[in-house]
Amino acid sequence: MRKVTVRIPKLFIFIVAFLFIAIILKLTYVSLSSEVDGINLHNLASNRNTKTETIYAKRGTIYDNEGDALASVVNSYKIIAYLDPKREKDYVVDKEATAKMLNETLGIDYNEALERLNKKDKYQVEFGTKGNNITELVKSKIEAYNLPGIDFIQSQKRTYSKGQFASYIIGYAKKPTGEEDGKIIGELGLEAYYDKELSGTDGYTTYQTDAYGYTLPSAEVITEEAVNGDDIYLTLDSDIQMFAETLTSNLAKNYTMDWLIFTVMDAKTGAIVASSTVPNFDPNDREGLTIYMNPLVSYTYEPGSTMKTFSFASAIEEGIYNGSELYHSGQIKVADAVIKDHNKGQGWGDISFDTGYTYSSNVAATIIARRLGVDKLTDYYKKLGFSKKTGIELASEAEGVINFHYETELANAGFGQGISVTPIQMLEALSALTNDGTTLKPYIVDKIVDASGKTVYKGERTEVEKVYSKETMDYMKDLMYKVVYEGMSSSKVWQPTKTTMLGKTGTAQIASKNGGYSDGYYDYVRSFAGIFPKEDPKYIVYVAAQRFGASSARPIAEELTKVVDDIVSYLGIENVDPNKDSKVITLKNYISEEVTPTKDALTNENLKVYTLGTGKYIINQYPLKNEKVLEGSKVFLVTNAHDYVLEDLTGWSLNEIKTYANILGLKININGYGYVTSQSMPAGTPINDDLVLEINLSK
Repeated sequence: MRKVTVRIPKLFIFIVAFLFIAIILKLTYVSLSSEVDGINLHNLASNRNTKTETIYAKRGTIYDNEGDALASVVNSYKIIAYLDPKREKDYVVDKEATAKMLNETLGIDYNEALERLNKKDKYQVEFGTKGNNITELVKSKIEAYNLPGIDFIQSQKRTYSKGQFASYIIGYAKKPTGEEDGKIIGELGLEAYYDKELSGTDGYTTYQTDAYGYTLPSAEVITEEAVNGDDIYLTLDSDIQMFAETLTSNLAKNYTMDWLIFTVMDAKTGAIVASSTVPNFDPNDREGLTIYMNPLVSYTYEPGSTMKTFSFASAIEEGIYNGSELYHSGQIKVADAVIKDHNKGQGWGDISFDTGYTYSSNVAATIIARRLGVDKLTDYYKKLGFSKKTGIELASEAEGVINFHYETELANAGFGQGISVTPIQMLEALSALTNDGTTLKPYIVDKIVDASGKTVYKGERTEVEKVYSKETMDYMKDLMYKVVYEGMSSSKVWQPTKTTMLGKTGTAQIASKNGGYSDGYYDYVRSFAGIFPKEDPKYIVYVAAQRFGASSARPIAEELTKVVDDIVSYLGIENVDPNKDSKVITLKNYISEEVTPTKDALTNENLKVYTLGTGKYIINQYPLKNEKVLEGSKVFLVTNAHDYVLEDLTGWSLNEIKTYANILGLKININGYGYVTSQSMPAGTPINDDLVLEINLSK
């Protein structure tokens, strides 16, 4: 057989050899070098097998002033089932039993569950909507089946225990759409304003995995623990907030309006204790949320005649006001305009300026404003806080506009037209009346407590500016009393039945988009500023409504006076004759005094005295020394004998019940609000550590 010789060209051999050597050199370079083509190979290899999981910080809780949670986080879970046999024992083995369990605990169709569990080439499966948002209780029931391959992914959900309760104050927080396991983010109200503080700081866990995603047994696990968010305690009083919500709810059911805001502020500190709005929404599902601004701080409007309180006060302060001076009411010509009183310019003839205030005369306010002049009236309005933010802890606060120059503008500004304010500015300005002429900064956060329990912020009374003298404020309070009790019949609807209230009404036309003012039947902002009790002001109330669908503000007055009566009952200052001044009594220090003579002396002052225990001497008292109370109020004297027995609590207010329980350390469960209608144990029952008293209240 002939031998065939194959000749390989030398050039080909050379090329192959060259490529071989090049490959060897490249491999050597890669194996010895930490970086190739600008890429760090060590980092690349680590990242390909490194997994980092976020440890989400728990969002802080928002509480009311009693420590009841208003916004909190609850754990929810998503169920998953592992199908990959590579997980050894930790995968679904008995699919029929697992499908049955899913049907019994989550209501998932048995066949549907079995179909998912039988999916091929799936590492794990989920179970749709019914497999999400599982509660702790249901999770425990599932775990009790002790079936392999079942696991849970924990997530957090923001819940609001009282629904629409102070919704625009609290706001809402949620996870971004489509991110079930994402971070909860505040989007409105305090949830947005304090999002950083409430969110805390997320942590993380980093570890190495194999090609299948399992943690390598020898791998280092690096963990940075999360720092939970701060808790926020508000100044809101839930009982008073409930009264406020009832007011706005009742009006919304029966009347139409663009918007309504009702707020209650502590007259001596500036703390907001209640604020409710129309429209309103439920932050749990945002149902009813159409407007993303809080009317309390974001709405600006022309306030109308409530501003007469400040234009008149400014004239008094300047020494250019004589309350008994007469003027001719009805109409007054100013430049090219005619200013008319609200009774279509008819007026009431020649009346005093004091009467002009109580009748809400625009002519009187015009004369006052012209005497003050543009510069002085502007200066007083700005000192009161108008045209600048109050700085309350709420987002998107508006400033309003105080800007008038011409004679007609000056006249209008005197009775609250041609300028714009916010409700929170009105409350700040009104605080001058209850603090001898000094305005207070409104606030709504009582304190902020971090995850370690340290108080990192404390809200407190903050004086803003001394605007008027005490004498000026006393004069104005007398005039405001006359508005409600001696003024026009339309103002007398603002009289509560259980206390005395100072007040001033306001009705302002709404500015037209085309210039001037709208003249439709409902084209008004109706408002009322009130202070009560007259003798020792506790609260300031302010209500304003735009395009309120009623012929007058009477429906608002009826609801507001009910709320004032409820608050008075809640505070225990009830049954006060509104047509006379009640006696104010300053309590002394009775501790260490004998019970009998002290009780007799207080009873002679028309106080209702309750002695707790049968001892001879007093070891504690409530109210404390130097506290002012009205005649008819309850006074508690604790004696040096601890043989305490229950009183007949029928007719007591919620506040009195809480005071009584705190003094004695009595455990109580309260149902309802208003006055006590029944108690679970009769008067005379001995009080001991095991006693728990059920109390029912009703309006």
